[in-house]
Amino acid sequence: MLKVWAPQAKAVELVAGSKRTPMQREANGWWSAASPRAGTDYAFALDGDAPLPDPRSRWQPNGVHGFSRIIDDCDFAWEDAAWNAPPLSSAIIYELHVGTFSQEGTFDAIIARLGYLKDLGVTHIELMPTAEFSGDRGWGYDGVDLFAPHHIYGGPGALKRLVNACHQHGLAVLIDVVFNHFGPSGNYLPRFGPYHTNRYRTPWGKAVNFDDQGSAEVRRFLCDSALMWLREYHCDGLRIDAVHEIFDRSAIHFLEQLSSEVRSLEAHLGRRLCLIAESDLNDPRVVRATEVGGYGIDAQWNDDFHHALHAYITGERSGYYLDFGSLGDVATALRSAYVYDGRYSRYRRRNHGRTPAELSGHRFVGFLQNHDQVGNRAKGERISMLVNLRMVKIASALVFVAPFVPMLFQGEEWAASSPFLYFSGHPEPELGRAVSEGRKREFVAFGWPEDEVPDPQALETYLRSKLNWDELTESPHGEMLDWYRRLIRLRKELPELSDGRRGRGEVAFSEVDRWLVYERGSILTVCNFSQATREIPCHYSAPPVMVLASDTNVEFSHQFLRLPAETVAIFKRS
Repeated sequence: MLKVWAPQAKAVELVAGSKRTPMQREANGWWSAASPRAGTDYAFALDGDAPLPDPRSRWQPNGVHGFSRIIDDCDFAWEDAAWNAPPLSSAIIYELHVGTFSQEGTFDAIIARLGYLKDLGVTHIELMPTAEFSGDRGWGYDGVDLFAPHHIYGGPGALKRLVNACHQHGLAVLIDVVFNHFGPSGNYLPRFGPYHTNRYRTPWGKAVNFDDQGSAEVRRFLCDSALMWLREYHCDGLRIDAVHEIFDRSAIHFLEQLSSEVRSLEAHLGRRLCLIAESDLNDPRVVRATEVGGYGIDAQWNDDFHHALHAYITGERSGYYLDFGSLGDVATALRSAYVYDGRYSRYRRRNHGRTPAELSGHRFVGFLQNHDQVGNRAKGERISMLVNLRMVKIASALVFVAPFVPMLFQGEEWAASSPFLYFSGHPEPELGRAVSEGRKREFVAFGWPEDEVPDPQALETYLRSKLNWDELTESPHGEMLDWYRRLIRLRKELPELSDGRRGRGEVAFSEVDRWLVYERGSILTVCNFSQATREIPCHYSAPPVMVLASDTNVEFSHQFLRLPAETVAIFKRS
């Protein structure tokens, strides 16, 4: 049976080929009709108007404006009956973009690299949004068909093959979902019902209706989309984009509803599922258990940790980096997760955040790079293009010794030379032009020459962002890859590092001499950020055992650790 929610329509027809079949009105604005056989292309016509794709379409083989297609849910032979994802507390996440991870830019092409990712030590891969969006290339955050895997990536069958192969390799799969707005092209949802509200605005336009009239079915639509990726595609979790742009004054916040329904599905399936939120609220309520008034999300991206590290090693102070820049901020992030836990923010011109003191480190995802922090730069520079590799090694070491769940962004582990730029492929000339001009205006306002801002609509911008896998054996990429492999191996081998629930540790530092000592259990991480050799206090009767260092010329003498310039060393105390 095919159903569609169209509470404002007086009549709805199922259109399949040249045939139009009147649909039956049901309660609460729903309409139904017998479903055509698998493989049939179909659409819905409201009140005699032109046919529109199904809002819950499972496949859009011809893009966001084309007819939907019926798929057979039982046409795939899964081989992961015994699979269960590793706990999030011991996870190592690898974020990737399907289109630029390989030259082919498809789900199937990722499968060839799964052995590499497993050997690297990754436990979870996180796919940037895969739901159908406008055009043949883009980041995916302008999706409109939230039940349909993007047809250019390979569609439903290809995503199932990828997830099945990941599980065969012992890798969990997270899907990035966008519930705070819908894309501008192919968004036919307002024709069907009140999917938007005028109560609020987002940076991308109208807000999704979570608490206005008709919101119950809108919330149902989004929850069903989330559950579908977990149940029907066997994914192991979701990353929820920018939850601070989900406006909901309901007694039960949408995130709480979602987490409750995912927990129920987890119990039914008998395998681990997780939810990770992106939030700039610095509000621990997002990841607190629902039993104590939280939303029940498992973890959130820790932007403060990234911003503190990035601003310190690069010296950048524009935008939100205005609030960061000291070594003390790095120390605070290691100790407390949030740097802004109620203190005054110059960037926001108000007090920001609340202390998450009682929360375990594994409630936060820590990273040196991600798609936003690279791709939202005018030229898409990676951290290895902004500072030398000695400094990158120090910062990456802190990511893996911190109590947070570590995450890498594709190519980070070998200091990939390809940028990750913002790109789009809207086929509508007017929309494409608006995106290009808006991007230029944004960066010209920050002082970038107009001719230096890559055009997001240009095919070249997309192609430049593709990884060059031939670099892995070249210098210095091979050296950096070896460093990341050793960091990951260390993270897994040492119990003090592998579980964020073991505490956040203690930090000592010198702002003037630019050194930092971070201690978690028996693991001691010593960082010299300065361009001179430093003797760093280390008050132990016996020298600790060095387990990894970015420079071998590290010495222990008279309760001092002597580190060369721009060096990190990790020790284990006896």
